[in-house]
Amino acid sequence: MREGEFGYINDDMLGDVVISVETAGRQAEEAGREVWNEVRFLLIHGILHLLGYDHVNDDVERKRMEKKEQEILKQLVAN
Repeated sequence: MREGEFGYINDDMLGDVVISVETAGRQAEEAGREVWNEVRFLLIHGILHLLGYDHVNDDVERKRMEKKEQEILKQLVAN
């Protein structure tokens, strides 16, 4: 969102999180989870990526991201 011709418009914008509910449904079914739980996880996962978390190339970063995902999920369920 900060790249390209209009990247200067809003310095506070991080980007978009786009979730395919159809894909989330398939993933949820394969994992034995509710679709809503899968969508909630994907939203958290996507937002963490926008904030700079990564899980692809570094085991330490993957564990850090997974820990943060679990912290957020616990807070959502508790409230």
